[in-house]
Amino acid sequence: MMKLLKKTGLSLLGSALLMTGYAQSEVPKGWHLKDLKTDGYYGISLDKAYDFLKSKNKKSTPVIAGIVDSGIDTTHEDLRPVLWVNKGEIPGNGIDDDKNGYVDDVHGWNFIGSRDGKANVTKDSYEAARVYWAFRNKYQDKTADQVPASEKEAYNTWLRAKNEVFKPDENGSDDMFLDRALKMMKTGDEIIRIDLKKEKYTVKDLAEYRATTVNANQFKAFLTAFSKDNNSDDLTNKDLIEVVERDVEKMNNRKRAPEPYRDEVVKDNYNDINDRYYGNNNLTVDDESAMHGTHVAGIVGAARMNGIGMDGVADNVQIMAVRAVPNGDEHDKDIALGIRYAVDNGARVINMSFGKGYSPEKKWVDEAVKYAVDKGVLLIHAAGNDKQDNDTTYNFPSAYYLDKSRPATWITVGASGPDAKNGLVANFSNYGKKEVDVFAPGVLIYSTLPGGNVYGNQQGTSMAAPVVTGLAALIMSYYPELSALQVKEIIERSVVKPTEKVTNPETGALVSLSDLCTSGGIINAYEAVKLADTYQKGGAAPKPAAKKRK
Repeated sequence: MMKLLKKTGLSLLGSALLMTGYAQSEVPKGWHLKDLKTDGYYGISLDKAYDFLKSKNKKSTPVIAGIVDSGIDTTHEDLRPVLWVNKGEIPGNGIDDDKNGYVDDVHGWNFIGSRDGKANVTKDSYEAARVYWAFRNKYQDKTADQVPASEKEAYNTWLRAKNEVFKPDENGSDDMFLDRALKMMKTGDEIIRIDLKKEKYTVKDLAEYRATTVNANQFKAFLTAFSKDNNSDDLTNKDLIEVVERDVEKMNNRKRAPEPYRDEVVKDNYNDINDRYYGNNNLTVDDESAMHGTHVAGIVGAARMNGIGMDGVADNVQIMAVRAVPNGDEHDKDIALGIRYAVDNGARVINMSFGKGYSPEKKWVDEAVKYAVDKGVLLIHAAGNDKQDNDTTYNFPSAYYLDKSRPATWITVGASGPDAKNGLVANFSNYGKKEVDVFAPGVLIYSTLPGGNVYGNQQGTSMAAPVVTGLAALIMSYYPELSALQVKEIIERSVVKPTEKVTNPETGALVSLSDLCTSGGIINAYEAVKLADTYQKGGAAPKPAAKKRK
């Protein structure tokens, strides 16, 4: 069973709380905002950036940042003051006052809920299983030679999905083992919940607990090891059981099609991208669902200098919540419409801390991305946490269209660590000399969490992306005349390039950071605003020609 714990990591959208070499006590809260020279951490030098802006007597204007994610705790003390407010809506009157098709969308919209608001998608299946079972009858008895040329790409995608669904478990666990393990864990968890009189608990709650049965004692040990492996004391019994349930579900996908979680709730015509007015305005749903998005939102723009919690990167940002990502793989239609919603309602930058290996309706997402680019919106995407090379593997939504040209205002972000001693590149981060643009702090990032004005650490490229989104919003706020294309160039040109070698997360080889991303550096707010100030004085960059992905 210990192998099971070592094998699994808590996957909130596939991108948070992963094993690294750090302990929570080794880095200060908010290290990602600090300065290397004065503080000794590879943060983004945010205080120096604000000091520079103050020295220039710069004034800010509000910037809307769309957070396409799992939802946000809109009651959180550090987020409530910075939420985007749709001034065209009268809250709670059940009328689409602004006539945009979404009723009472005061702070954003939930694309994965029922129209009546009574049900919401919290977990979903994996796209590999959905693709495999969707085309199983069509392709299972065919060879590549028997498939028409027009279907070659679809056939190859199906084969890739098939191989993933039937990939052997790395620890040799079989269906029976996982089923037994899950039953044992649930039995132990039930006993502990009764003993503690708590439905949800963490290792901190177990510090003085003495188990009354063997199963309860084992579950206590598993939760302790799980929390240690993920460098977090905030992980709960529900988190651990959910991880194992996911492994069991993947095993079951070999025998039967995945449950249609979304279809049973949303009730739209999924095959029609023009059937877009579905969902509801419940942006939180529950604490578990809102965990990831709440943490991401806080990194971007939690209220600054209010003496509570933590500070976001941007000081004049309005957070727009777009709920489109369940615990599991998101659906392309929801992502496409989520991007369009954010653009249509004024977002200048959109954070996308999610990803998957398959995109069967990629054309819908491409069209939405093109729409955003044409409207001058910057899109920030997390690179992923599989320590793989994005130049040679699949990570969607991707920084290229189906025709292999690239969105002009797209940034893909890898995760960096606090210092060179323990690794400037996070050991879980994806990378790519062509496909990843910059690195940003993504290890043990302290931010807002749902459920009673609480805070905690999470890590992943999901946390690195909103650091970049916050920086983009900061630049746009103080230099509103700059285009999204200019802001992208400023962020990439102003990176700090480490002189020391970094470790390739996949191979373990020591390489230059320029071998892992196009810019060769880690973002820096101070250098970025200094460079932005020169653009204001006429340093605008010409629009580059679209690049082809080889």
